[in-house]
Amino acid sequence: MTQCAYIFLDESGNFDFSANGTRYFILTSISMRRPFLATGPVDAYRHECLEIGLDLESFHCAKDNRRVRERVFELIAAHLDTILVDCLVIEKSKAIVPLREGERLYPRMLGYLLRFVVRKELARGAEEFVVITDTLPFTGKRRRAEVVVQRTLARMLPEGTRLQAFHHASCSHWILAKIIFPNLE
Repeated sequence: MTQCAYIFLDESGNFDFSANGTRYFILTSISMRRPFLATGPVDAYRHECLEIGLDLESFHCAKDNRRVRERVFELIAAHLDTILVDCLVIEKSKAIVPLREGERLYPRMLGYLLRFVVRKELARGAEEFVVITDTLPFTGKRRRAEVVVQRTLARMLPEGTRLQAFHHASCSHWILAKIIFPNLE
């Protein structure tokens, strides 16, 4: 499976382009190959938390208390040589008008970020990709957004790229739960 690159993606910010919205929309990716070396230590720490009575269903960067968050980051940091992090920051006020809808902005920017990440991973020998995003933030239009994301990626990625994309809740994997950034004003 070392020829399969896993790319975990999550966003920060919102799709509100008014003065009430966040200033930035940020997409972050973490690329890894199996075996995920930090999984064992992170899982062991979660069970240590349960044993001392800390009721943690899952880790979550924005929700964990400071001590828990710092300890999880320490465990992940011990394996940074196996993790690639890329980030795309969009200042929303500079986005062209046609992109000022989340259903357009999200897949387009996701495509730009993934095109960059996939090319880097192809150069490192990846032959296929598993992409896991947090559940897409489009209430009531999620399935349509998933189709748009798939079509956008198919257009933007090198021809013949084998890619499977999944949209899971952030608590489903510790990497998704830890790459979330607080909303930046």
